[in-house]
Amino acid sequence: MDLDLSVVKNRLWRLNNIYFIIDAQGRKIQFQPNHVQEDLYRNLWHQSIILKSRQHGITTFFCIYFLDCCLFNSNIRAGIIAHNKEDAQSFFSDKVKFAYDNLPDEIREMVPARTDSTRELSFANNSAIRVGTSMRSATLQYLHISEFGKICRKYPEKAKEIVTGSLNTVHAGQFVAIESTAEGNEGYFFDFCQDAEKKQKQGAELTPLDFKFFFFPWWKDPRNSLPIPDALILPQPLSEYFAKLKRVHGISLTDAQKHWYAKKWAVQGSEMKREYPSIPEEAFEASIEGAYFSSQFDRVYKEKRILNYPIEEGIPVDTWWDLGMNDTTAIWFTQTIGREIRLIDYYENSGEGLGHYASVLHEKGYLYGKHTGPHDIEVRELGTGKSRKETAEKKYRLKFEVAPKLGKEEQINAARDIFPSCWFHEANCAEGIKALENYRKAWDDKNGCYMSHPLHNWASNGADAFQILAVAHEFKSVQSHKPIRRRRNAMAV
Repeated sequence: MDLDLSVVKNRLWRLNNIYFIIDAQGRKIQFQPNHVQEDLYRNLWHQSIILKSRQHGITTFFCIYFLDCCLFNSNIRAGIIAHNKEDAQSFFSDKVKFAYDNLPDEIREMVPARTDSTRELSFANNSAIRVGTSMRSATLQYLHISEFGKICRKYPEKAKEIVTGSLNTVHAGQFVAIESTAEGNEGYFFDFCQDAEKKQKQGAELTPLDFKFFFFPWWKDPRNSLPIPDALILPQPLSEYFAKLKRVHGISLTDAQKHWYAKKWAVQGSEMKREYPSIPEEAFEASIEGAYFSSQFDRVYKEKRILNYPIEEGIPVDTWWDLGMNDTTAIWFTQTIGREIRLIDYYENSGEGLGHYASVLHEKGYLYGKHTGPHDIEVRELGTGKSRKETAEKKYRLKFEVAPKLGKEEQINAARDIFPSCWFHEANCAEGIKALENYRKAWDDKNGCYMSHPLHNWASNGADAFQILAVAHEFKSVQSHKPIRRRRNAMAV
């Protein structure tokens, strides 16, 4: 390849002409930025947070882009963080190293590699690019973090190390790009996206330390379409979904795109919105891998049992408690009407005594029925010789019933069984719903699998209180029944 040095000075020309990659079919092809990669190239900010659907080639782009920055600039340090060692090795060997090894001879002669290890390339111009699972010790000008949502979910301590360590290796005004599919509505990636999207909607002026928000949905990828049959027949949920996208969000899809989505949806099921979101909010609404109540919430959303319905006056309100000592206490408030359990309110707090929660109940002003707590509410405290059950009744006039003592697996199964009877008040129960959706199995880092017990995190208390409801409610013996139909007079928004 005879190079014209005048055009080699142009970075966009280089990105379109001198680099090679391995495509999805295992072929060596010339790298040329696709629509997403070109969008990133033209609009990147000092700190960019990228929420995406799958298969846009974003990490490939940053591997090539950072390599180019190192080759054509002196004294640059670039780092790429993968969410595990296997991906780190793949990124380095299949993307960075492959691209360098297949450069035109003239380029490699101009900027020869000085060191070539299993994770780092350094060059004669004193620039270097490194791939790993952490970048704590170096000072970097360029940093890319791949699948940060997965890191936050599966490896929260590693995520904390990246935020406190790796991000601090890049000084203000340099370059950070974080990308991922959504992995539940918690953790650093979720928080960064929420904050950046809010600033985008407000039209806020960004500082070099603010994240700029990017979202790349499935429908912007021209590859996501299929030839359609003579007549495209869609399942009713998808027809309603596509109609809502057009009506509410102005997203008009072709029949070929709808056909592609339908085929993927038939396989992906409840994971479709997470892997191939149409709007940012949808990505974080998606079910979480390892979540105990994923399929139950699929049905809740399908049957539209989360809505802002009126709370019935004169109907007793029962409460269901997970009582912490100095830990979080969570309370669900319910009204039972016919075969419906209406979860009308939710409250949680931490570091407070029983008196605080008695005051909260008084302030809410409901007509209360029974209050039910966990079995250990009857355990006598060493300091006072009294149980919290006795203290609640004598001091705060809260008379507790005690839920039966069951194993955790039995409690979770009871919760799953009672879901078909449950209606959730959207506004009042938002935090409780979030806890239930995020309640999931603990992850075993060593063996790379889920454990048989729940992860103890912020979602546990709301889920545990819901399990008290499940094992102690009069409907607890009901295993399944037909979906409750919405009553126009009682359940209307």
